[in-house]
Amino acid sequence: MSNLVIRRASAADAPAVLAIFDEVVAWFMSIGNEQQWGVEPWSSQPHQQARVTEACTLPGAWVVEDTKGTILAALVLGDAMPYVPPASEPELYVRLLIASRNPKARGVGKRLLAFADDQARFAHVNRLRVDCYGGGSGALIRFYESCGYKRLSTFDVEGWPGQLLGRTL
Repeated sequence: MSNLVIRRASAADAPAVLAIFDEVVAWFMSIGNEQQWGVEPWSSQPHQQARVTEACTLPGAWVVEDTKGTILAALVLGDAMPYVPPASEPELYVRLLIASRNPKARGVGKRLLAFADDQARFAHVNRLRVDCYGGGSGALIRFYESCGYKRLSTFDVEGWPGQLLGRTL
């Protein structure tokens, strides 16, 4: 992480973030995980293009880039997603976290969650929540648990199983 920089994202970063989604979707397909995000590259889907572009313009949107300006990861913090129960106390919600499969990005997901902790402290908020795919092997849930998050509840969005997790600082 010493050669990587976290900076604010903008709409101009959306193509690079979409490329990371495409990379991860291809990897998911290679390991038999077609249910999480489907099989179509996100860059070829107008609704995903719009979704990622909008996410990159939010005030809590950040990207990680290397010294050459290559974007390796993205983080979007903000309000809870509409499909999860409302927060019972002030919080910061991890709306999006994605990292490239590039070896240079190894460990960047955990680093970005630590950055989210710092942002919560800066905002004088003690609670963070995140949701993720609740199906498959459960590896993503275990990743968040390894970062200090605890399972709160499950949910379903049109057949897509989700897991809501939370963390108190």
